[in-house]
Amino acid sequence: MTAKMTQGQCQCGQNQISIIGKPLFRCFCHCTICQQYNQAAYGDVSVFRANAVQLSDNSQVNFRAYRSPKILQRGLCQTCNTPVIEKLNVPLMPKLIIVPSANIRQFEQLPAASCHIFYHRRVADIDDQLPKHSGYLPSEVAFTYHLFKGL
Repeated sequence: MTAKMTQGQCQCGQNQISIIGKPLFRCFCHCTICQQYNQAAYGDVSVFRANAVQLSDNSQVNFRAYRSPKILQRGLCQTCNTPVIEKLNVPLMPKLIIVPSANIRQFEQLPAASCHIFYHRRVADIDDQLPKHSGYLPSEVAFTYHLFKGL
């Protein structure tokens, strides 16, 4: 994906997303919260710096933290109840926006996923050559590694 403007949206199109820049990285998350939030076996997500992503209207998205601490706010469209974006605000770290990769119109231009995280929570085995990180700490370390690599 190039650094030009990219567009995205939720499933019904009510919430429009404008993205300037490339994702820092892309991964597959198998945690139970991602399964619930994405209504899928795993989340295919692209991670961006927060200032690279603009949402058309925050008031049309219901943001919720699924666990404490409330550093990750996951947003669902008020109209279609599907994922829009997630806001990640970890102290002493850059603010991030996580976008479900399927919400990005130029999906084919996204980089390949770099890994699977929380693989121990998978609902089915995935037959690919990507690294598969199981357990909370190894998954968080892998996420952080790919984040810093992308920065």
